[in-house]
Amino acid sequence: MGQILQDSVLVSNYIKGDECALGVLIERHKQRIYSFIYSKVLDRDITEDIFQDTFIKVIRTLKKGNYNEEGKFLPWVMRISHNLVIDHFRKNNRMPKYDNNGDFNIFSVLSDTNLNAENRIIKTQVENDVRRLVDELPADQKEVLLMRMYQDLSFKEISEKTGVSINTALGRMRYALINLRKVIEKHNIVLTN
Repeated sequence: MGQILQDSVLVSNYIKGDECALGVLIERHKQRIYSFIYSKVLDRDITEDIFQDTFIKVIRTLKKGNYNEEGKFLPWVMRISHNLVIDHFRKNNRMPKYDNNGDFNIFSVLSDTNLNAENRIIKTQVENDVRRLVDELPADQKEVLLMRMYQDLSFKEISEKTGVSINTALGRMRYALINLRKVIEKHNIVLTN
């Protein structure tokens, strides 16, 4: 059993012409990306299509040599699939209940303003659940998430306040969301009503 190659090594091997490397990458992240797309579109066929398109785009970008994500392969692929999900909804004229601000955002499902009383109670409950989940995050991720979500600070402001680079702040936010999603899936928590 050889050393498990890091994503960044596989990516550069693929760019250098090792076709198998991409297969390993797809296999490694398939479940995560597929689940993410499915959680947005809730349809197996559409998920399958978007999943395929995601990797067509990944291949094109890598072949052109336009990839420079400092080894952050999964978040990059997630962003591509997220944008394709949004394109899908745009094409079908029904935008999903989250806004395209570059983050896949479990909080935006909570931001529907015209909620009736019953839904408001559910929303409060969900927000409390989310708060509890947020408390389980590592301190650095939690800090960025709270500043971004609850204080609405920009990543530039977060970077200034925390003394880390904007990239680090973005990275922490991304990991916070990935970790939240993991916890949510582990506990089968449903955030939409």
